[in-house]
Amino acid sequence: MKKLFLLLSFALLLVGCGKETSETTEKKAETLTFYAGLQEDHAAMIAKMFEEETGIKTSFVRMSSGEVLARLKAEKNNMSASVWYGGPVDAFVAAREEGLIEPYISPEAVNIRDAQKDKDGYWTGIYVGYLGFVGNQKMLDEKGIKMPTSWADLLKPEYKGEIVVAHPGSSGTAYTMLATLVQLMGEDQAMEYLKKFNGQVRQYTKSGTAPGRMAGQGETTIGITFLHDAIKYKKEGYKDIIISAPSEGTGYEIGGVALLKNGPDQDTGQKFIDWVLTKKVQELGKTVGSFQFLTNKNAMPPEEAVAIKDTKLIDYDFDWAGKNRVRLVERFSVETSTTAPKK
Repeated sequence: MKKLFLLLSFALLLVGCGKETSETTEKKAETLTFYAGLQEDHAAMIAKMFEEETGIKTSFVRMSSGEVLARLKAEKNNMSASVWYGGPVDAFVAAREEGLIEPYISPEAVNIRDAQKDKDGYWTGIYVGYLGFVGNQKMLDEKGIKMPTSWADLLKPEYKGEIVVAHPGSSGTAYTMLATLVQLMGEDQAMEYLKKFNGQVRQYTKSGTAPGRMAGQGETTIGITFLHDAIKYKKEGYKDIIISAPSEGTGYEIGGVALLKNGPDQDTGQKFIDWVLTKKVQELGKTVGSFQFLTNKNAMPPEEAVAIKDTKLIDYDFDWAGKNRVRLVERFSVETSTTAPKK
C-alpha cells in the first residue's frame, strides 16, 4: 500500500508539473500579428513597445487600405493577423460589410470621443488627419506657378502634368479624396471633375503617403496627401515643402483599429487594442513624426498639428463612404480608364 501511495503521489506530481509547464509554454508562446495602415516607422515603434511591455511576440505587415481589404478577403477563412491598425475607417466600414472584422468595445473606448468610434464597436478611432495639397516651393517658383488653394485650381492648365496622387483602388488617402469630392459636388459632377483631373495627373501611386514625399524630393511639383504626412516630411529636412487646403472644404480621415474576424490570437488582439487606445500610446506617435490629432480626450495633440487646426472641413460621412467604396472605386476606374498600381 505504501508503494502504491508513493506511485500515485509521484504520478500526480508529474501531472501537475506537466500542466504548469504547458501553461508556461503557452504563455510564452503568445503572439500577435497586425496589419498596419499607418506609416512604417510608427507601426514598427508600436510593435516593438507592445512586445517589450507585454512579452507578446509582435509582428506587422504594412499595407495601404485597399491592399489590406484585398488581403482580408483572400484570407477570410484563414486569417493570418488578428488586428487592423491604422488607415481611414471608410475601409473598416467596407470590411464590416464584407464580414471581415468583428465588434470589440475596449474598456479604453470610454475615453474616445463618440464621433470617433463605431457605436457597435466594429472600429475605434486612434487619430484624425486632414486631406490637402503639398507643393515644392522651389519647383513652383521655377515654373512660375502658384500653390493651388482649391479643388477648382487643380484643373487649371498650368498644373497639367504637375500633380501626383495615389489611386483610390489601393490607397485609403486617395479614396478619401474621391469620397470627399462626391460628397462635396454630388456623384455625377464629381466624376466629371475627376475625368478632367485625370488629364492633369502625372502619376498615380500605390501609397497615399508617396505624393508628399515625392513633392519633398522634387520629383513632382504638387502632391495630394494627408497634411500631417507633409508636415512630417518637412521636419525630416525637405525644406521646400509647403502645404495648403482646398478653400471649398476638404475631407478627413479617422484612423482606426479593429479586431479581425477569426484572427488567430483574439485575446492578444484585444490586449493590443486596449493598449493603443490609451493616452500614453497615442501620444507616442509624435516621437516618430506622426502629427495627427488624437482621439483619446485626455491625450495632448502634437504641437505640429496646431498649424492646420483651422482647416475647413466638410461634414464627411464615413459610414456612407465605406458602404459605397467598391462601387465608387469601380466607377472612378472605368470613367478615368485608370487602374490601381501593382506592387
